[in-house]
Amino acid sequence: MDKRDYWIKRLGIVLGFIFISEDAYAMHIAEGFLPIKWAGIWWALMMPFLVLGINKVKRITEDQDPGVKMLLALAGAFVFVLSSLKLPSVTGSTSHPTGIGLGAILFGPWPMVVLGVIVLIFQAVLLAHGGLTTLGANVFSMAIVGPFVAYGIYKLFRKLGAPLWLTVFLAAALGNLLTYVMTAIQLSLAFPAETGGFIASLTKFMGIFAITQVPLAITEGLVTVLIFNLLREYSKGELKKLSIIS
Repeated sequence: MDKRDYWIKRLGIVLGFIFISEDAYAMHIAEGFLPIKWAGIWWALMMPFLVLGINKVKRITEDQDPGVKMLLALAGAFVFVLSSLKLPSVTGSTSHPTGIGLGAILFGPWPMVVLGVIVLIFQAVLLAHGGLTTLGANVFSMAIVGPFVAYGIYKLFRKLGAPLWLTVFLAAALGNLLTYVMTAIQLSLAFPAETGGFIASLTKFMGIFAITQVPLAITEGLVTVLIFNLLREYSKGELKKLSIIS
């Protein structure tokens, strides 16, 4: 086993001990929580992204070498571990990191749609965390909005010449935050307030999530920078093939 493989495996073990608790929950929208109409709408909106994402993953697995494929698997594991972290909110709900930014930086947003679907299905079935009827909504917020925002921020700040560590941090942190903005929008559309409607509900949900999600987003940004720096040290060849570093 070479040094790179050694450290990647050690990293996976450490992340598992740090972030996976005995009771793993998160602020995915729970099974049966959304009205059937809205559950169906989010499923319909999610499917085209999934189809395009599958095509992108096929190209990666067919054209890239085993080291790059290992990075893709690592990105998926990173999403699973971080999005399984439970942090209680003041209202009794819970919030969590998403881990989606790292993979979006490495591979772009499309493969992360596929990885997000896989992760969310496993969590719904094995951890009673999220749900299958609400899978479309959860995928849209965490695996579509999150990675597209993270990738867009990464590309923008790279063009602006920002330091790489700052670019990675902002991409991961803002990708996390916008995931929760989207979740708040989804809940507000499904459950508008009797007084004030959608805007009143959105204000309420955003306020609930902000208390825990802002520090979580900052933490996720810092953790993603740490992991990215380890990859730069031990997976330089793969990052060069992905045009992440020169």
